[in-house]
Amino acid sequence: MRVRRRVFEIVEAARPGDRASKVFDLAIIGLIVLNVAAMIAESMPECAARWPGFFMAFERVSIGVFIVEYVLRLWSCVESDRFSKPLLGRLRFARTPMAIVDFFAIAPGLLPFVGLDLRVVRMLRAFRLLRIAKLSRYTRALGLIGRTLTSKKEALITTGLFMVMLILISSTLMYFAERDAQPQHFGTIPNAMWWSIVTLTTVGYGDAYPVTAAGRVLASIIAILGVGMVALPTGILGAGFVEELSRNNHSPVCPHCGGRLHG
Repeated sequence: MRVRRRVFEIVEAARPGDRASKVFDLAIIGLIVLNVAAMIAESMPECAARWPGFFMAFERVSIGVFIVEYVLRLWSCVESDRFSKPLLGRLRFARTPMAIVDFFAIAPGLLPFVGLDLRVVRMLRAFRLLRIAKLSRYTRALGLIGRTLTSKKEALITTGLFMVMLILISSTLMYFAERDAQPQHFGTIPNAMWWSIVTLTTVGYGDAYPVTAAGRVLASIIAILGVGMVALPTGILGAGFVEELSRNNHSPVCPHCGGRLHG
């Protein structure tokens, strides 16, 4: 039990003064970053053709390390009060969001041994990008982002729904205004929707633009609304960050682990 308790302390986010846990955290973070870099490099044909053996070996080593990490977490999680029961506690831990992320991060490396079609395996290898999400265990900044998104999810969902409604309305109006003049760009509402999306997001590729007087008037109004729509979620997230930072700065600190106390 002492060994299990110590393993639990090491694999969880490092506490102040725990050198072994901090080294473990840095090692896992480094491996995650290297995995993402390897996946980017492997997508380049010249790199994939020049070092195929390296990418395969690195993937196998990484999968092995992540499997060991997952098993250690599953074994030692009963040291937490939330998962204290040997069987039910581990099952409850396996259903937590970060444990699910951990599982899907290693699943693509195990699939070839199950005899699945290789095309399916190649498609599911994209799940390796989920290893980026594992960083939220170790970095307070990513944890802050998660708490901000959670606290402001209703406002963000409302903003997203309003954006969808605005895209539909503007696409329909531009369809009626420009369909006769430019059937190739605005001949259908889905075609006009592409223009609405790039305009409301202030991207403005310029591949489609109105040529009629009515279309240009509508486009001017929609473009102005687009500036406000981009600023709206930015303001919501900015206010959320300020609230979370203020809450963290005023939260008492645990004298034992150094973490923030809430409530």
